[in-house]
Amino acid sequence: MPLMSADAILLEADEHAELERLEHRPSTPQQLARRARIILLSAAGVGVRETGRRLGIWPKSVRRWRGRWLSSPAAAIAARLSDAPRPGAPARITPEQICRIVALACEKPEGSDRPISHWSQREVAEEAMRRGIVEQISQRSVGRFFKRIGT
Repeated sequence: MPLMSADAILLEADEHAELERLEHRPSTPQQLARRARIILLSAAGVGVRETGRRLGIWPKSVRRWRGRWLSSPAAAIAARLSDAPRPGAPARITPEQICRIVALACEKPEGSDRPISHWSQREVAEEAMRRGIVEQISQRSVGRFFKRIGT
């Protein structure tokens, strides 16, 4: 059975430059840098197995990222190299509830009859449940919401 050759990847000059920037920038996450290297090596004509050998990854991974690059619409480079959405349980807390929880944390605790000067994650979680914003929430979830919005 003959080996199937990989589809050629042709890069525009600006795409090539952006991929090289991603590959060499110290702040680029390693997964993203590796994916950029895969595409750059593929554009240079390096085969799937040789690319995998050079990068120390399975050829299956090289084929996957080559295929995703070729099948994705021309968009931002980082978007083309990002992970696909993964299945999982649907979110139990809506964006509106998150906004109400964040707004609660912006209020003064004295208005909620709490003998504290500043909100803690635990206090916000308890108050959100007391007010009926959410049925149940952990202090860790509150912390993740705050981290996501940068507070």
